[in-house]
Amino acid sequence: MTLTPTPRRGRARAGVRTVLLCAALLGLTAPTTVAAPASAEGPGGPGGPGGRDCARTERPLDARSRQVLDITRRAKDDLDLNSVEVRVTVDGREVLTDALGESMTGVPAEPDMHFRAGSVAFAHIATGLLQLVEEGTVRLDDTVERWLPDLPKADKITLRMLATNTTGLHDYVTDPAFLAELEAHPFRHWTPDELLAFPLSHPFWYEPGTNWSYSHANYLLLSQALEKITGAGIDTFMKERVWKPLGLRDTRNNVTPDIPRPVLHAFTSERGLYEESTFWNPSWTTAPGAVITTDVCDLARSAQAIGSGELLSPPSYRTLLDPGTVGLGHPTDTCPATICLPQTEAAHFGLGVLVVNGWVVQNPSFSGYAAIQAYLPSKRLAIAVSTTKTATTPAGNTAEVIAERISAKLSPANPLSLD
Repeated sequence: MTLTPTPRRGRARAGVRTVLLCAALLGLTAPTTVAAPASAEGPGGPGGPGGRDCARTERPLDARSRQVLDITRRAKDDLDLNSVEVRVTVDGREVLTDALGESMTGVPAEPDMHFRAGSVAFAHIATGLLQLVEEGTVRLDDTVERWLPDLPKADKITLRMLATNTTGLHDYVTDPAFLAELEAHPFRHWTPDELLAFPLSHPFWYEPGTNWSYSHANYLLLSQALEKITGAGIDTFMKERVWKPLGLRDTRNNVTPDIPRPVLHAFTSERGLYEESTFWNPSWTTAPGAVITTDVCDLARSAQAIGSGELLSPPSYRTLLDPGTVGLGHPTDTCPATICLPQTEAAHFGLGVLVVNGWVVQNPSFSGYAAIQAYLPSKRLAIAVSTTKTATTPAGNTAEVIAERISAKLSPANPLSLD
């Protein structure tokens, strides 16, 4: 994906591999049919109600499991990674769960270690929003002035526009003033008002609904609107509508620098010196209540359930995959080609997810953590990967690279490709 210059080495955004998403999604194939939802994993599987803890697949491994493990080991070496956590399932059944490398020096990585999951929360929020629409509580095309009366153009901005990144709001994560402050003070706690001050200090890129551009401000504002609509915090909203129904026992809000134990530690060279970044303050990434941590078993379950539309009706699932973004995204006199990115049938932003070559994806990467949840409905194949860096790990979301290599082996006719 195209990088936008940022201070020093630059800082990858919380929601995708880099600050701007979808630049590398062109020329791929989107799903043309909706597959039936994959069955949930049974009570004995990791991450399910009453299931065992997230643990390595029992040995001996079968041939397919060994293939996935070999791919993961080679990729860890190729990318010089500190750690890799991986889980792959087909139709909800485990192919492989494992962890390689170290969390810290002398501390082996384990599958049940928790890490920050960034934009995975956006997929959960969008699924909950579609449930509200199914219930008749709101419509996607309701304007937001009743819930966000102080937002400029609130009478033109709809819930759909917030959820699909079509409002025209600037992204504070690409704002040089924000980046300079974040780099200088990684432990600073940010409030929503402080974050929104950056995009609201700029004119809109375009009139709401007429183009496409990514902005973290959209899901921060959508979370605020949903809290007004439901009368509950966004963490409670996700817990009741997504986490509990799916048995995501190790996914939770952690807006403070703390992470539940056991912790997968992260390291980064973003500020020029290789340093631990595990407990940098994550409050800048999105709305309070939506700053989530998880483990690789929950991440794979999330990939399967969100990617198959398990919690949605068939019409809502179709909307999740194509909410009207296809055909949007084009440069104008006021929005450069690096910001207003083409959304094609082949590769586009859905409702809180990316749709790429038939895969339904979220791919957070920030503060030394990288992860991906990816699901291919036609094969009922879920891939979840989390990685951490050494001082010589190449730039970019290395979890994506591993997921792409696994997909090429398990689905050679329809591999995942985010390059």
